[in-house]
Amino acid sequence: MKNIKDLDIKGKKILIRVDFNVPLDEHGNITDDIRIRGVLPTLNHALDEDAKIIICSHMGRPKGERNPKFSMAPAAKRLSRLISKKVPLAPDCIGDEVKAMIDQMAPGDVIMLENLRFHPEEQANDPEFSKKLASLADIYINDAFAVAHRAHASVVGVTNFIKQCAAGFLLQKEMDYFHRSVSDPMRPLLAIIGGAKVSSKLGALRNLLDRVDKMIIGGAMANTFLKSMGYEVGTSRVEDDLLDTARELIEKAVNQKVKLYLPVDCIVADKFDARAENKRVTVQEVPENWMILDIGPATTMLFSEALESARTIIWNGPMGAFEMDAYSRGTMAMVQNVARSHALTIVGGGDTDVAVHRAGESNNISYISTGGGAFLMLMEGKKLPGVTALEGK
Repeated sequence: MKNIKDLDIKGKKILIRVDFNVPLDEHGNITDDIRIRGVLPTLNHALDEDAKIIICSHMGRPKGERNPKFSMAPAAKRLSRLISKKVPLAPDCIGDEVKAMIDQMAPGDVIMLENLRFHPEEQANDPEFSKKLASLADIYINDAFAVAHRAHASVVGVTNFIKQCAAGFLLQKEMDYFHRSVSDPMRPLLAIIGGAKVSSKLGALRNLLDRVDKMIIGGAMANTFLKSMGYEVGTSRVEDDLLDTARELIEKAVNQKVKLYLPVDCIVADKFDARAENKRVTVQEVPENWMILDIGPATTMLFSEALESARTIIWNGPMGAFEMDAYSRGTMAMVQNVARSHALTIVGGGDTDVAVHRAGESNNISYISTGGGAFLMLMEGKKLPGVTALEGK
């Protein structure tokens, strides 16, 4: 896979796919611009080369219809401020009016196309839509790791109609870090897998058990493993149809000589509420009508000890319902322990990213991935369609 530095982009029209799907408040103001800042190295390189920069992205889920609520206008405004350069917003992402605006661009100009997902053809990877998008530029750059797992027109289809295609610096960096953490890691390699459901991370669990030396399982998904071992978990969230699968994974860990760590104590509550009555119990003593909402202090200490010898740590998913302060201690403690470790640390997945930032430890993590679904797909051992489309170009 080539990156932008491998191509001669001087004075050329380059279409850069980014992920500017940023969070907005009720007034349409951006609350976190980390995704925009993430692609600045690529944009600055293109500006230094006097390229004509055409930026495309999606925002939210407009379901193939034009909706002002999902306009790229806030992103264009914020980018303009970050690069100290005017960034006009095109009225659409394809069409004669858009082409006319691009034809008038001078070297070093930047333009942002309107939301790609205003067209249902984008998510359908429609060839005709891809061709129209490709006709706007001489060169295509993908710097949107967060959507690289989607076979969409602006990610995959467009590469069939532009000869010169390459990765931006952010996409390249994401792939490099993942290679260092899973494909060719410093060992021991430890994976921390949390979150709500075993089903959503089943592929990742199976693949990682072939690669890691240690694995920590936390969050609501740990309940399914605990119940499969015969523990009563009260009214906790459990996937009963995956109890046999959980047993198989535990058996696989034993056969692969992977040290598997599960909670030994937990914080339980009588209902899913921040103000609910809660207490700490061992996993053997979860009350009948209570639910597990966080790992307990003994588990935190156990997991901390497991981290001690790790040289590479990869983490996806929180340890509990950390969005409520009463059940955030386990996740916050894990963030601090990972941040303090001497290992290469890679964190991926939206919730884990939020936890790291909330704990104020983002500067102490080696790399925080910008993509949840794409990160998970790599953890499953699968190839990303967006990356495959660039290979051999």
